[in-house]
Amino acid sequence: KTAYEIVSRDWSSDVCSSDLAGSRDIGCVVVRGAGDKAFCAGGDVKSMAAGRDQDKTYEDKVHDIRIRMRVSELLHEMGKPTIAMVNGVAAGAGLSLALAADMRFAGKSARMTTAFAKVGFSGDFGSHFFLHRLVGTSKARELYFTAEILNAEQIEKLGLANRIVDDANLEAETMAFAKKLAAGPRVAWWHVKKNMKVAEEGTLSEALDSEAARMIRSEEHTSELQSRETISYA
Repeated sequence: KTAYEIVSRDWSSDVCSSDLAGSRDIGCVVVRGAGDKAFCAGGDVKSMAAGRDQDKTYEDKVHDIRIRMRVSELLHEMGKPTIAMVNGVAAGAGLSLALAADMRFAGKSARMTTAFAKVGFSGDFGSHFFLHRLVGTSKARELYFTAEILNAEQIEKLGLANRIVDDANLEAETMAFAKKLAAGPRVAWWHVKKNMKVAEEGTLSEALDSEAARMIRSEEHTSELQSRETISYA
């Protein structure tokens, strides 16, 4: 049971092409930036503004970006805990990826911004979905319209980070927490994630149905493990 750390400049490719969600050897996933100054500053604005992939049709462009955005779905919905370790700036799509994770640990030098309005773009990678659930629809709209840069104090006040940590201790504290989760009841974590998805998107009745079914499944799994241990020590 290990905590898997993704350190990459191309998370979309790395995460979507890997077996992070299905691997039994990985109990928790941590995503972070490749350097010390930024978690992720978003997409290549210059190439986007210049009209990248001009030879492609509108439909092809939509398809391509939608495929890349699968990384947000995977981080949010894979059946194991995911943590964004925000070591610096999380801007634009970078903010979206941080919000897609189950939890965020941020250093005191962390900064967050939607950023899209500053370059005339509407936004992608799921921040419309995640942001208003975390801060409320009115504040989410404000942050999109203004592209305000939030410091660590504001991030904490808005509830965008689970913990604010001294920069020097960020990696150690994040990985210690991740390893603790990785050593926990992984089947239960899977059911928790499924319950959360139903709670986010469904009715109270649907949430209660999901909880009832998954509570019994997790109880049965725990009982089976205890029975195996009893037999092995008999």
